[in-house]
Amino acid sequence: TTDQIRNVALVGHAGAGKTSLFEALLYAGGATTTQGSLERGTTVSDFDPMERDRQHSIGSSIASIDHADTHINLIDTPGYPDFRGPTLSALAAVETCAIVVNASNGIEYSTTRMMEYAKGRRLCRLLIVNKIDQDGNDLEMLVEQLRESFGNECLPINLPAKGRSAVVDCFFNPSGESDFSSVAEAHQRIIDQVVEINEDIMGRYLEEGEEGLSGAELHDAFEQCLREGHLVPICFVSTRSGAGVKELLDLFEKLMPNPAEANPPLFVKGSGAKAEPFRTEPDPAKHVVADVFKIVNDPFVGKLSVFRIYQGTVRKDTQLLIDDGKKPFKVGHLFKLRGKDHMEIEDAIPGDIAAVAKIEDIHFDAVLHDSHDEDEIRLKPINFPQPMFGLAIEPATRGQEQKLATALHKLSEEDPCFRIEHHKELNETVIRGLGELHLRVMLERMKERYSVDVLTRPPRIAYRETVSANADGHHRHKKQTGGAGQFGEVYLRIEPLPRGAGFEFVDEVKGGTIPGQFLPAIEKGVRQVLDQGVIAGYQIHDVRVIVYDGKHHPVDSKEVAFISAGKKAFIDAVTKARPLVLEPIVNLDVTIPAEHVGDITGGLATKRARINGTDSLRGDEMIVKAQAPLAEISEYSNELKAVTAGRGRYTIELSHYEAVPGNVQKQLVESYKPRHEEE
Repeated sequence: TTDQIRNVALVGHAGAGKTSLFEALLYAGGATTTQGSLERGTTVSDFDPMERDRQHSIGSSIASIDHADTHINLIDTPGYPDFRGPTLSALAAVETCAIVVNASNGIEYSTTRMMEYAKGRRLCRLLIVNKIDQDGNDLEMLVEQLRESFGNECLPINLPAKGRSAVVDCFFNPSGESDFSSVAEAHQRIIDQVVEINEDIMGRYLEEGEEGLSGAELHDAFEQCLREGHLVPICFVSTRSGAGVKELLDLFEKLMPNPAEANPPLFVKGSGAKAEPFRTEPDPAKHVVADVFKIVNDPFVGKLSVFRIYQGTVRKDTQLLIDDGKKPFKVGHLFKLRGKDHMEIEDAIPGDIAAVAKIEDIHFDAVLHDSHDEDEIRLKPINFPQPMFGLAIEPATRGQEQKLATALHKLSEEDPCFRIEHHKELNETVIRGLGELHLRVMLERMKERYSVDVLTRPPRIAYRETVSANADGHHRHKKQTGGAGQFGEVYLRIEPLPRGAGFEFVDEVKGGTIPGQFLPAIEKGVRQVLDQGVIAGYQIHDVRVIVYDGKHHPVDSKEVAFISAGKKAFIDAVTKARPLVLEPIVNLDVTIPAEHVGDITGGLATKRARINGTDSLRGDEMIVKAQAPLAEISEYSNELKAVTAGRGRYTIELSHYEAVPGNVQKQLVESYKPRHEEE
């Protein structure tokens, strides 16, 4: 039943030991007969060959444990910021976000970020301190740091025993002796924190003590504390010795929320201003509502769509609808996942996680349902980081363009932070991700899975050309090759337009010196130059072209002659009109720990950036607001990572175009000449 289900995501910084804990929990819960090892390559999670080579997670992995009377769906997630997409996707499927902390390293960048993300999704949070038996760990200080960073609601629910080979319960049976602190005091703190949430319970507790409260009352108050963020339990484990692992399973079973006890999922019905909150009910008899939080393109099974059920029961042979209800499909086979393996099941109830295969129309974050009443339901979007690091790519072998396009599409289906851009203006395909490591892994995966090898280079910058003065242009096109010739003569004037105004073509020809049927040919010739550029090979923008005179021949004038005359008259005018190269200027918001503000602003100053100000955020973070040329920060991702040890992040959006400095224009013009001459 739904109240027996627990959904838990293991998140945290790289190296915290999430995968080792995942394997230890599976083993302790009897889901595996031996504990998986990263070193031996025997893990249920990290089954991808690339993960085994690197010995760290790249995608999320799912397995379940039947422990006591509960069915625990456990999701292991990557810790590196480059693979944040699969980690955040997993948060859409769970009630409990378990943040794993390396006892030796303490609070790291991803510890803080995942605490924030989980709070933003209104998930119940649990802090798991791993590697408690490593030498030199000051666990008492770490607890104080956790409370200082994340609030006094962070309280130990168990403590390491003397020697750290076991843990002592501080909630149900607070009778042991701990390595540090007092078990009785820890118990008292938790009870005090829990009863604060309910005035009635608080009153009886003050009068009668803990004996005056029933177990059910304490449990309900505990769940309310978790829901409202009034309590974040801290527990201790060692995946090496197994200390605290069995107790962690008991904690999942007895205290972490089932789908009915947690905060309701953040669904809305409708779109735009008409969107209203929609509350699902974990009732197996109601209409089906499920959300797809993971896509896997498996080479053997095909496309695997993994979803969390919030309402209703999904059975084999059920007809389901996708999003707006226009694409129904029949559930031929229903699967339960265990790492790379999938076991066929007959049905799945609210709260459970299941998968269907080979349904091509399903996409990440699709809502699956079985009634048109739910056609307009959407889950609140996850606030994914913007993929900023880019590479221009092309197939290493000619003729593989379609194969490349198919591979890119399949990879982007799996990772919401992997984007593909096609720049018609520059005739290039750009892939974007969360960092150099992210894109390197995606390209390796493309080669391994789809046998597509690519050439890469930094993306070209979408410079533009324009003019800054009025000028006249003229060209006479005359070609005589025996028989009918070609003739067309054009006089035109060009004027600069305001930034963003585009292109205007004006006919001021008087007296029929150019017949009306040839004016479209002149415009066609001009537009060819607009696309190709004149001085540096970039599109020309914000110019008005006025054709005011010319000549024609009653026999030799043809469309092709006026295309050529218009084209060359326009080039003649542009070269006289003080042409400029424009560059994209972006708004840049850099979020960093306050200690790095000086380094960041100093570094941006060397990139022709204008610093517009700084703002303080929660904790010790600050945001630096600036405007900078895109060309100067196209590879800023790696630099920021190096300066802030991976703790910085940034977003950019196009602000406007402005003229490049003279020395930059000179370089762009000179580099275009050889290319232009080759063409």
